Amino acid sequence: MPINGVDKKNHSDILTFEQIYEIIYLLSELGINKVRLTGGEPLVRKGIVKFIDRINSIKTIEDLAMTTNGQLLYKYAEDLKNAGLKRLNISLDTLDDKKYSEITRGGKLSETLRGIEKAKNLGFDKIKLNVVLIGGFNDDEIDSFVNITRSENIDVRFIELMPIGECSEWSLDNFISTSKIIEKCNELEPIVYDDISSPAKYYKLPNAKGKVGLINPISCKFCKNCNRIRITADGKLKNCLHSDNENDLKLYINDKIKLKEKIVQSVMAKPKEHNLENGDYIKRNMIKIGG
Repeated sequence: MPINGVDKKNHSDILTFEQIYEIIYLLSELGINKVRLTGGEPLVRKGIVKFIDRINSIKTIEDLAMTTNGQLLYKYAEDLKNAGLKRLNISLDTLDDKKYSEITRGGKLSETLRGIEKAKNLGFDKIKLNVVLIGGFNDDEIDSFVNITRSENIDVRFIELMPIGECSEWSLDNFISTSKIIEKCNELEPIVYDDISSPAKYYKLPNAKGKVGLINPISCKFCKNCNRIRITADGKLKNCLHSDNENDLKLYINDKIKLKEKIVQSVMAKPKEHNLENGDYIKRNMIKIGG
């Protein structure tokens, strides 16, 4: 999170729930059957629970998930579950109170941990913790995160720090390959995971309840199996996270035929792979894209 916060947008500059629903419905007609709501932080948007319930009414949507920082999860977890949310990814880069407050600009670790506990008790299909590896910040906590999977049916996924937006130069100096996880935790054993589109390679400690996932967008590309597209809050369709190529769907939101055409064109133009090794970094910050 930038130290000065983020630039605010007017409501007229972002998609309404009705517009997002129309886009999701069109995508479902085109074969999309998984939807993830992300951010910024999705739980700060008024009416999010009712919106999830409406998405869940689309019969061809088989998997409805959310990525959240967990600060409001305790408050909303039960309502989210009742509305049809199936899975949760929770961004959690440290288990240290002080460091958590620092990296989130004032967040409370205790609130996120309380939300995770409630989500566990409610029985969501899957809970995953997303940990971005940052040299000199949380690389001393690898064992603590891995050990969560011993007794908890929770997947901990370590993600390589990506050079995105204004953090691109800073990230290069603090980059750590996820291979360090394997070096540090030699008990981890690779396991077969049948979803080839998953960005994570999974491992497991002996007799552990949960899994450890390694996501390597930098050291080991998984572009050839990527089947994801992103739609930003301001209506831009991104066919690749690491590309500045964006299609403005708001221009066609009142013309379903044209909107569907533009979506198909964008998906068909999905690049073969990103070019981060050439220093070709995108300008939009990650907090304005979503995970």
